[in-house]
Amino acid sequence: MELLLATRNKNKIIEMSAFLKRLGLKIRTLEDFPDAPDVVEDGKSFEENAIKKALACAKYTGLLTLADDSGLMVDALSGAPGVNSHRYAGPKATDFENNMKLLDQMKNLDASRRTAKFVCCIAVANKDGIIRTITGKCDGIILTEPRGREGFGYDPLFMKADYKKTFAELSLEIKNRISHRAMALEKASLAIESHLLTLL
Repeated sequence: MELLLATRNKNKIIEMSAFLKRLGLKIRTLEDFPDAPDVVEDGKSFEENAIKKALACAKYTGLLTLADDSGLMVDALSGAPGVNSHRYAGPKATDFENNMKLLDQMKNLDASRRTAKFVCCIAVANKDGIIRTITGKCDGIILTEPRGREGFGYDPLFMKADYKKTFAELSLEIKNRISHRAMALEKASLAIESHLLTLL
């Protein structure tokens, strides 16, 4: 049995594959399907975007598909960058540019107003439709400057308070236990296992 991860993001592929290997499925990604259509993430929520990607990729490949949309929500910025997290500083913005824009937007906020959360919504689908959607969240604090060399996206700015480290300073092993994506993947794994049992 194969499972398609509906992404070309190498960092996401590493994180997800490490978490999902316990399912014993052959993991495929969109790198295996270079002609797969690019899905425009124009939904108003993480869930809308995840569902859109999962359905499109499942129908194109015929494979059981897992798609996610995730991002950062800063309380003092009314939930921004939100669904625009990947393009906060522009359509083709780099992680560095997005981080710098976020720091600029938060430059006048004191420590008590720098609370934020990472959110990850996962949709699992097959060619017949959506099987399950799951959301995971992780609370933290946005620092005033980047720290750490691991991770991607806003990881260098996002500190998990009880660990006193940013997501860019934590090992993949720890991150895969406590992150928003880990929370969602845990529930998604159970949903996939339940679905596979119905096929026996």
